[in-house]
Amino acid sequence: MPPKRTAKQRVTSADETPNKKPKIENASSDPLREPHHFAAEAEEHGIVLRKYYPPEMSNARAQAYNDNTLPRPIEQLEAALEETASARKDIQVGEAVIHWFKMDLRTTDNRALWEASQKAQEAGVPLICVYIVSPEDLEAHFTAPVRVDFMIRTLHALKADLVELDIPLYVETVAKRKDIPERIVDFMQEWGANHLYANIEYEVDELRREAKMVGLCAEKGLAMMPFHDTCIVAPGALHTGTGKQYAVYSPWFRAWVAHIHANPELLSPFDPPAKNPPDAREKVAALFDYEIPDVPENKRLSEEDAKRFGATWPAGEREAMDRLDKFCEEKIAQYGKKRNFPSEAATSSISVHLAAGTLCARTAVRTARDRNKTKKLDAGVEGIQAWISEVAWRDFYKHVLVHWPYICMNKPFKPEYSNIEWSYNSAHFEAWCQGRTGFPMVDAAMRQVQGIGWMHNRCRMVVASFLCKDLLLDWRMGERFFMENLIDGDFASNNGGWGFSASVGVDPQPYFRIFNPLLQSEKFDPDGDYIRKWIPELSGIKGKAIHDPYNRGAAAEAKKAGYPEPIANHKESRDRALKAYKAGIDGDKP
Repeated sequence: MPPKRTAKQRVTSADETPNKKPKIENASSDPLREPHHFAAEAEEHGIVLRKYYPPEMSNARAQAYNDNTLPRPIEQLEAALEETASARKDIQVGEAVIHWFKMDLRTTDNRALWEASQKAQEAGVPLICVYIVSPEDLEAHFTAPVRVDFMIRTLHALKADLVELDIPLYVETVAKRKDIPERIVDFMQEWGANHLYANIEYEVDELRREAKMVGLCAEKGLAMMPFHDTCIVAPGALHTGTGKQYAVYSPWFRAWVAHIHANPELLSPFDPPAKNPPDAREKVAALFDYEIPDVPENKRLSEEDAKRFGATWPAGEREAMDRLDKFCEEKIAQYGKKRNFPSEAATSSISVHLAAGTLCARTAVRTARDRNKTKKLDAGVEGIQAWISEVAWRDFYKHVLVHWPYICMNKPFKPEYSNIEWSYNSAHFEAWCQGRTGFPMVDAAMRQVQGIGWMHNRCRMVVASFLCKDLLLDWRMGERFFMENLIDGDFASNNGGWGFSASVGVDPQPYFRIFNPLLQSEKFDPDGDYIRKWIPELSGIKGKAIHDPYNRGAAAEAKKAGYPEPIANHKESRDRALKAYKAGIDGDKP
């Protein structure tokens, strides 16, 4: 086990982000704000929530980010930190120090929480924790009700853990997302806190909000202190030999591993916060009395669903560590061989905890590495190597998001792919959502989401490829559906996965990589166990007919049981997709 952090150990903060760039102005009258020529049609089918966002941007504007002529949100945050660095350094500790929880709902191995605790302990003042529930953010980001329910249940567990340390957790619902910065500043002033600590979230809205908050706090004589914690290696730390950002996973992963090997402290754990001073209970007594609010109405589950999901997905960081430890003890060695078979239950199922922050990637990788025969992340037990490389994808997709922020704005990583003329066939989309396409592997996976709010990763690729390539539906419809239904919905990972399957992302494979759903079913569910579990209509079908009942002699049985016929012909759909992709790319418009 690596040594724990000490108060004096040097670790990179947001103020020390590698390769800072000078601030670039972003004029609101920018002529590049012209919407993309397919924007109206996409918007009509739910791609953009105009309540919160403008239409899909033009390809030229996306390219302007690539050309470094528009400021990335991370650069706006860095500029705000640089401009306020001197003022923030001189601000004295007030009557309390505040940590703002976001998607880091844990006390253990939490960078900003540890930093806040250090500051409070040095000054002998209470540490106060706060969390903001934003119904508008939940709506704008398509956050799944099952995920919101998990978050609220996690807050209850987190509050109980903090109470043992005499640290209050104050949770407030703020109706308007635009009011959040001012509300947090008001809260700081109300409790005499001059310092606000928080871990950085890398989505565009959140980065811009934090840049605004850094300036707003400074104007009022307060200091916001954001830290890199979500990723093991901070975005911007890895570059190609020519100094560019990596856009391909394999070379990025080699650089990621080498960087961690050269900087082993990146995997060192942060201690939980220290117990508050003895008089803290008296000073902030009122904050202990506030209850955790209910799930906002716009994201509330039915009582039956809440009970079912609660039993399937227990909340809290202790549950996260128990699940991780059990996986490392029982399954990780065989992970590389079994991870693609959904009926095997061979994966860790910790994605929900990584998304909520009840477990951080640093802890996950360190725990797996410590079960290995070596401290090297790319050596030793094959299953451990394979699992660590899968966790690393999460870092990779967040690095991609930070450097190419337009992927957070309804644009594909390859802007020219936005010229593909997608279908918006509502009947096809409904069949896909409901798991009634007539393709058993696809339908089983979609029903798994309905049943437990989660889907095996191999199946995510299969259903996504089917939506984009077989049905030629706009990939962003599927991306939204996943976010609205998955308990582990994380924007960067979800977007990266859809980019891979729709061939619009960073993956170097061209658009003619099209999964055959039948072959995928035969290869990864050879005995049909996964299909039978989630499609009861097919539970009595024997042998290989389970993969394609209407074309393998089981049509009468499938029809009688109410299972639908296939809504597409894969070979014909493949040809249609190839033509549509080629026409879109060849017909690229500015």
